[in-house]
Amino acid sequence: MILVTGATGAVGREVAGLLAGAGPVRILARRPDRVTVRGPEVEVVAGEYGDRSALDRALRGIDSVFLVTNSPTEPDDERVAAAAGAAGVRHIVKLSMMAVEEPDADDFITRLQRGNERAVRESGVPWTFVRPRTFMSNTLSWASGIRSDAVVRALYGDAPVACVDPRDVAAVAVAALTGTGHEGRAYAVSGPEAITAREQTAQLSQLLGRPLRFEELSPDQARESLLAKYPRPVAEAFLESAERRRAGAKAAVTPAVEELTGRRARTFRTWAADHAEAFGPSGPTSRTEGSPTSGTEGSPTSRTE
Repeated sequence: MILVTGATGAVGREVAGLLAGAGPVRILARRPDRVTVRGPEVEVVAGEYGDRSALDRALRGIDSVFLVTNSPTEPDDERVAAAAGAAGVRHIVKLSMMAVEEPDADDFITRLQRGNERAVRESGVPWTFVRPRTFMSNTLSWASGIRSDAVVRALYGDAPVACVDPRDVAAVAVAALTGTGHEGRAYAVSGPEAITAREQTAQLSQLLGRPLRFEELSPDQARESLLAKYPRPVAEAFLESAERRRAGAKAAVTPAVEELTGRRARTFRTWAADHAEAFGPSGPTSRTEGSPTSGTEGSPTSRTE
């Protein structure tokens, strides 16, 4: 039995869906009504990481855990890892971020994730870290601007990033959860190519069949927009991450998707074609994923999970 957390987020939802198609899965959710993965072998347990009794209920009889945490202030990784150890869990697969292994990354979010990984590592429960690059789904933050003005607004339009489809991140996580020999390993997960925001805009324009214009935000404009959504340390971390992207730090392509799943990672064009409706006139009016930087990685907010 596998426990999935973060099942209402971009990756956790896909992990739960893949596992539910193969056997029994349990989901821990703060808001069970928001869980969309259902089925005869899907069990949803209501609870929060800060509620030890809920954690104990969710972990009873569990072999492996897919762990997603997103609080910038709460020691949730430590809480889950401690409860998992007490419950006899044999493997934790944690969603992290690629920047933790890059020495020049020292923003608030990266430091936080390094500490979260350390808490899991020191718990004594065998672990695997899945460290994705920027999610392709972060570009959903552009949808309202595309619908209203046919404009994409983002920082550093010519800075490449090897962004990744959340479905591919989930496939890597499922391979680690259900396979053997993954304990003690960390997988850096990217897409198959480095692509810029201008290039993404051009591809969206072709797929949507309408002209789109790219408008580059200044750092001050991006900061103002971010501060309207996030605490200052998180907003500044996104901006620092974007500066690293401009310097080329996020352009490297990794082979993890193909090595663990046996197939190539999906391109941005494939992801965009599968989600074109979200950018059209009938798409959702608001999104929680993404930010004006749109090349940043996972955060302790709802941008990733």
